[in-house]
Amino acid sequence: MPSLNSTIDLDVKKFFRWWLRELDFLVPEKVRQLVNEKQGFIVVRPQHNNQLALTYVLNGVAGPLAVLERNASGLAQYKALQAKDERLAKANLILRLTQQEAIQRELTLPAAVKENLLQVVTYELDRYTPFTAEQVYFAVKPMEGENEPGHIKVMLVLTPKETLDALYEDIKTMGMSPLFVDYEAMPNDLEQRYDGYNLLPEALREKTANTSRFIYGGLVAAVCLLLGAMLALPVFFEYQTVSALQQKIDAIEKDAKGVKALQLEIDAMIDETRLLIAEKTAVPAVVDMLNALSTLMKDDTWLSYLQYSDGHLQIQGESPSASALIGVLEDSDMFANARFVSPVTQDKVSKQEKFQITVDVTSATAPKAKQSSAGPASGRLAAKSGGASD
Repeated sequence: MPSLNSTIDLDVKKFFRWWLRELDFLVPEKVRQLVNEKQGFIVVRPQHNNQLALTYVLNGVAGPLAVLERNASGLAQYKALQAKDERLAKANLILRLTQQEAIQRELTLPAAVKENLLQVVTYELDRYTPFTAEQVYFAVKPMEGENEPGHIKVMLVLTPKETLDALYEDIKTMGMSPLFVDYEAMPNDLEQRYDGYNLLPEALREKTANTSRFIYGGLVAAVCLLLGAMLALPVFFEYQTVSALQQKIDAIEKDAKGVKALQLEIDAMIDETRLLIAEKTAVPAVVDMLNALSTLMKDDTWLSYLQYSDGHLQIQGESPSASALIGVLEDSDMFANARFVSPVTQDKVSKQEKFQITVDVTSATAPKAKQSSAGPASGRLAAKSGGASD
């Protein structure tokens, strides 16, 4: 189980190499052939009987080409092969050493030496092998997989200088110029050469032309720009559309807020109007109250005083039977809770009962006036009314 405390090692160069390889896949094959004339690989392996075995590799498929002698006859044979097979002129040449020319060894080193790996191995080479740094050509390649905490595993590949120099001279005489030298027990991935190693010293390596590399890099950059534009333009257009819609929404929201404010004002006016109407209709008009009283009072009953305030009506007058007025007023739809507010007294002259009654006025409709032989009751009320207030 991997440790959660382990440090994440991000190799930026390796990431960008992987990214470029993935972009390289998007470039059409015909375009790649126009930019890069090289196609396929010729792998040259030394054999024990002083011969060189040539193999052609294209897209991971290998096929034998020829076995050449490391002398003048081999040179003639190679030139004849070049004239007959045009693939040799376009292929990259790889010198791959066998177990007779090279060895490898796995090393475990402190992780702190990763930044200066080559220098550390150069200094300690005589501890790991029977050779010194002056006797061999070597390469160090970090190994994939999990490492022990605080350590890294690397693969050391080396070959004696005399052996590689002799091989290089022979193939150079034959007109071959190797792109790199590796070891067959640990071969480089030909499709991912950026992660490989090279036993060939810097002074002997083939100088590659930069023109095709610049063109190829420009094409890759153009593909990247097109991909970026393809991804960015829809987002940009969507952003413009959203911005335009947002402006319209903001304008509509502004109008909606104005309409909402007007609606609130209208609702407030309606509420106030309802309150006024409710207050006005809570009690009947004074005219209706007077008409109702005129209808309810009998011809032998006279009112001398009337006062209305806060839903209460107070009346004073004379009647042959003041107590009967309480029932008359209670039976009315306009009046309720009729009661005497002072004792009933009898007038010595008219022999009538003097009364003072308070009654609550409701919002009911006044009853229709009744006609009597003595004439309208309203006239009777007006003649003896001492006063009324609202």
